[in-house]
Amino acid sequence: MLRTKLVSAGLLLTAALAHAAIFPDSLGDYAKGPTKELAAPDPALFQEYGFEAAEQAEFTSPTLGKITASAWRFHDSTGAMAAAQSQRPPKSGQLDSFANYVFLFDPKPLGEAELDQLHKVLPRIENSPLPVLKDYLPADGLIPNSPRYVVGPVSLAKFEPRISPSLAAFHLSAEAQLGQYSTTKGPMTLAIFNYPTPNMARARLDEFQKIPNAVAKRSATLVAVIVEPPDPNAAESLLAKVVYQQNITLNEKVPENIGRQMGGIFLGSFALAGVFIVICLVTGVGLGTLRILMRKLGWKVSEPEQMIVLGIDQHANK
Repeated sequence: MLRTKLVSAGLLLTAALAHAAIFPDSLGDYAKGPTKELAAPDPALFQEYGFEAAEQAEFTSPTLGKITASAWRFHDSTGAMAAAQSQRPPKSGQLDSFANYVFLFDPKPLGEAELDQLHKVLPRIENSPLPVLKDYLPADGLIPNSPRYVVGPVSLAKFEPRISPSLAAFHLSAEAQLGQYSTTKGPMTLAIFNYPTPNMARARLDEFQKIPNAVAKRSATLVAVIVEPPDPNAAESLLAKVVYQQNITLNEKVPENIGRQMGGIFLGSFALAGVFIVICLVTGVGLGTLRILMRKLGWKVSEPEQMIVLGIDQHANK
């Protein structure tokens, strides 16, 4: 019975934390007014992106007016980025994402100071690095607000239904970045899939090339696919721009006063060596003085052993 109550209490606590207030009581000159929970605008899609909770609040300032702020929290920053892409362009207001949150401010955005204040007090923040796959979309010809991030069957069926989930092979931890491009003969969709290893990507390429009227290319762990391109020449040119690049990131920050620190290390080393020399001298002088005093007091002092001389040179001269 006690165990059942503890489990129930744990579930209630988890639910309470999931629906805890997102917005603070004030942001700069803005004071928070009525607040309500929000539902996901696309439940199946948001669930695939890791949706956790949402809230909407009205903020009023005597000088800046009223802003309606909406926030959706996701399990990680990748889900928030994908959700933000799926909602662009917004019907009204400004859509933005930060860490594992997506915000919509209507009819105008918050100021930089208010945004900084909001970011510092957000509960359950998760700010892992965003996937680099989004950076592989070529910029030339990309239609604004068209990129869409795919993490599973739901988002793939919504944004590129001509590619089946079994072909994408999400069980291999695949993700994809989609973008639409304008050509003289109409728009076309570029899908870039990322796989854990080049061998997996090579095997997927063979399957993607079986799609009727599709062109595909592999670059290391990336597979770029365009299904039914209206302009085959433009499609080939676009695929040629998708090139895998090894990214090496150093997370350690080099201190600005590194020269001063190195100088301090050298000075410290010399000072330590000087301390050891002084200790040796004091110890030697002390031992010598102690032996002299012991002799004067008549105490027996062991004499150093005599050196053994072989006299090899004398025997050689004889």
